[in-house]
Amino acid sequence: MSKIIVFATPVFFLLIALEFAWSRRANARVPGSRAYRLNDAINSISLGILSQVAGVLSKVLTVGIYAAVFNAVALYPDLAFWSTWYGVVLALVFYDFCYYWLHRAGHVVALFWAAHVVHHQSQHYNLSTALRQTSSGALFGWVFYLPMAIAGVPPLIFGIVALIDLLYQFWVHTEQVGKLGWFDRVFCSPSNHRVHHAVNDPYIDKNYGGILMVWDRMFGTFREEDEPCVYGTRGALNSWDPVWANAEVYWGLAKDSWTTRRWVDKLRIWFMPPGWQPADLAAAHPKPAFRLEQVQTFNPPLSTRQQWFASLQFLGLLGAVAAFLWVADSLSFIDAALYAAGLFASVWAVGRFMQHGLNTLEVLAVEAAAWASLSAIDLLPGHLLAKPLVMTIAIIFVATRAYSMSASDQKHFKSTVLLLAALVFSLAGDVFLMLPGDYFIPGLAAFLVAHAFYIALFRQDAPWFANRRALQGVLAVGAGVYAVLWSHLPDAGLQVAVAAYIAVICLMTSQALGRASTLGDAAADRVALGACIFMASDALIAINKFLMPVPLASFWILVTYFAAQLLITRNSKA
Repeated sequence: MSKIIVFATPVFFLLIALEFAWSRRANARVPGSRAYRLNDAINSISLGILSQVAGVLSKVLTVGIYAAVFNAVALYPDLAFWSTWYGVVLALVFYDFCYYWLHRAGHVVALFWAAHVVHHQSQHYNLSTALRQTSSGALFGWVFYLPMAIAGVPPLIFGIVALIDLLYQFWVHTEQVGKLGWFDRVFCSPSNHRVHHAVNDPYIDKNYGGILMVWDRMFGTFREEDEPCVYGTRGALNSWDPVWANAEVYWGLAKDSWTTRRWVDKLRIWFMPPGWQPADLAAAHPKPAFRLEQVQTFNPPLSTRQQWFASLQFLGLLGAVAAFLWVADSLSFIDAALYAAGLFASVWAVGRFMQHGLNTLEVLAVEAAAWASLSAIDLLPGHLLAKPLVMTIAIIFVATRAYSMSASDQKHFKSTVLLLAALVFSLAGDVFLMLPGDYFIPGLAAFLVAHAFYIALFRQDAPWFANRRALQGVLAVGAGVYAVLWSHLPDAGLQVAVAAYIAVICLMTSQALGRASTLGDAAADRVALGACIFMASDALIAINKFLMPVPLASFWILVTYFAAQLLITRNSKA
């Protein structure tokens, strides 16, 4: 199934290109300036990428449960019947009926809306919007298709008609096609589906059919297009972050469920219509009424250089995703999940870049970290290049940031020097640990010096170990780790070296925590988090090397190490 998507992708992009070219014509139904924006199109397709990647991992839900129910209780599992043309047509109609109810639940039940909202967040309506799909729909959506398994539609036929239904819906996401007469009355068409995507009052919760409009006519949810459509969601996303796009509504529901007082309301929040509030939350934090005239387009400006960078990064990610989908069926679940995590991180970074949350070097650092982590377990080639590349980019990032400082920022010069020294010695430690032969002690020494520079850095704007409880707690953890490791260290020299290293990293972490307590800002908290992750990463190295093998140790060590380094680098006042 994944390979089918790879083959279909060039067709999707060709049609998107043709629609965009048509929108530039003088007689286009909707002109290009309204039809497409680069950032919106990249965001929509990025969400499609994440959906396909997540789909590889969720097959146990989308296919596994269906097959299990089919094998257990199918009433009419006659493959010969379902394989005929009329059997496939019947299965397709059956699927579209089930899809109608899933789609309807996706608009009237908050839990299902949390997954489906992704498809509606774009404020444009074009063929790229069709690719804007959820990554979490498989968590609960399979429930609506169980009637087909019970009736006896074989899993193969179910997969075929599901793909047909999905592919059909691609072409209806366009404003360039007007009304189609009788076709609009029977089938889902561009006009009908524009209504479905609009936030206008008359259009809300209408036209759910995937292929057929007969379900909407039967169950009272049909609405004809008769006024201009305004697209998006009533609670605007206002972000190009594709991971947040998938998590936004879940997070809001979780917060409301935690905050409301009555236990029954904590549960009801998930199953009431989107936007519903318990009485206590409605009284304390009422949601303002939606007003169509107040809708604003989210469009952080991007320079020409930034647009080119985002486009090139996006094209590279498309190639990586195509490669993943091509081999996905041959990967173990664990390998597929790790590869997917790297893709999620990279797509997230590009989205954050388009809303000025990350700069060019930060995006490259995230991508290099994903590459290095995956290459450490042989899922990608080039580990000898990728691992030192991350710290090299971090060094360039700090140097570039220092160069661009205004005169008033020169007081941070010493902090910049200390941070650069810490990163340089970290890079040296990386290189030592990659060299053939046993360079563990030189690597350990390089990192020990790096941590000493980090301690000096964190001392610049905070007193020594301001949070004594944190100091005591961290030292206790370090002593516990050393007590476990001590008998497994082969000689006295190594015992001394490891003791010194643990002491220094504990002091570094304690100073970072004390600094966070003193400064009390989010950046300091993130630096402290980075220091704690650094300590966990080093503990993982020690456990794996001296105590017992840790599954996928190379991957987890690098993920935590890079997360720590990038958190500290980005949030330090240097």
